[in-house]
Amino acid sequence: MPISDIKTLLQNAGIVGAGGAGFPAYAKLAEGADLICVNCAECEPLLYTDYMLLQEEITKIVEGIKVILSETGIKQALLVIKAHRAAMLSYSDGQALAENVAVKIIPNVYPIGDEIGLIYEATGRRVAPGALPISVGVIVFNAETVYNIYNAITGNSPVTEKWVTVGGDLPDRYVVKVPLGMRVSELFDTLGIEVGEHQVLFDGGPSMGKIKNYRNAIITKTTKGVLVLPDETRCVKNKQVAMDDMLRRAASACCGCVRCTEMCPRRALGYPIEPHKMIRASLNSAVSDHPELIKTASLCCSCGVCAEVCCQDISPKDVILHLKGILAKTKTRFEPDGKEWPVSPERPYRMISSERWEDMIGVRKYDVVPRFIPKKLKAERVEILTSQHIGAPASPVVKVGDKVKAGQLVAECGKGLSVAQHASISGTVVSVDPAKIVIEA
Repeated sequence: MPISDIKTLLQNAGIVGAGGAGFPAYAKLAEGADLICVNCAECEPLLYTDYMLLQEEITKIVEGIKVILSETGIKQALLVIKAHRAAMLSYSDGQALAENVAVKIIPNVYPIGDEIGLIYEATGRRVAPGALPISVGVIVFNAETVYNIYNAITGNSPVTEKWVTVGGDLPDRYVVKVPLGMRVSELFDTLGIEVGEHQVLFDGGPSMGKIKNYRNAIITKTTKGVLVLPDETRCVKNKQVAMDDMLRRAASACCGCVRCTEMCPRRALGYPIEPHKMIRASLNSAVSDHPELIKTASLCCSCGVCAEVCCQDISPKDVILHLKGILAKTKTRFEPDGKEWPVSPERPYRMISSERWEDMIGVRKYDVVPRFIPKKLKAERVEILTSQHIGAPASPVVKVGDKVKAGQLVAECGKGLSVAQHASISGTVVSVDPAKIVIEA
């Protein structure tokens, strides 16, 4: 199958990065790659989705990798996993899973799931600041993304379900398969979970996830987990500081210790990012007075290490997110200038262990291996968002009153970078607008 046909197939199947921002998978298939890295690092604490996929569906994942290699001509693939999860699955470094497919074990550190750090740790190849992984011949796919690619290529099946970790401060933790667009409240009712008055819901991990209202939150293609945590947990309290308050704190309380820059994982890889200088820059004149400094905000992976090592309870990450918003409005970003930025020789000594990170953000006691529920859960109502990915939203092709079947196209690809969306349950379309399609069973 020509690579152009594969890309069309993946686009029409609605496959996006299942472990991060939702970048369309088809757009990653570019010329010049000689290696696929399957990201099973599960960067965030408390998430066991990739672990359970490897435990339950390793055959399909390996077959998916083999299909990608054979259809694209890419030479080899590495299944990249942290040491502690590899031990739980009885994997060894270099273990062959198939011809040209091997296990690569990386350290138990945070945030090693970041693809720039993962590529360097797994291969020794360094993606230059502002460049993409393809610049060093690597394509990174999440384990669930590869699982979805296998289903699309071998069975012509679009993405209609999501594997999700349900964890945190709960009596029982689970990994479940649910229809896309299922309401978290319905999921919790099915599992007998109640969210207490002093608990909050995270969509994603406790470090980089977002706090959501569980009554109207839904499962999307990028939902790796839904975690319930007490509102007194450090990671929760940090996320509840208003941006304006954080900007004022940054402008007045920084003591100039530079720990945020010294501990920045991207900085350790030689990236020209200096959070302490961005805090000191006047926010009112940041773009006009410090344009080159502010552009480096686009190099931040938002891991939050800088916030946890700050002795003044400042979150440089939040300041950088504010600056990223300015860059987005002005459509500017960091552009490589050809200057060499070597990897820091101190990097190995400044990496934070996964266990230590859990202690720092206050979630260590909730790290319990969940129970897998093999039967896909049912939903009475789903909300299919037209934008569950980076790029242009999909365009609805159904109307209110239409009867649809699970797997049926309900929104076609938009113009430019985009993917299609499909019904995740059979039922009746009860609402359609540019942002979402609601289906009731």
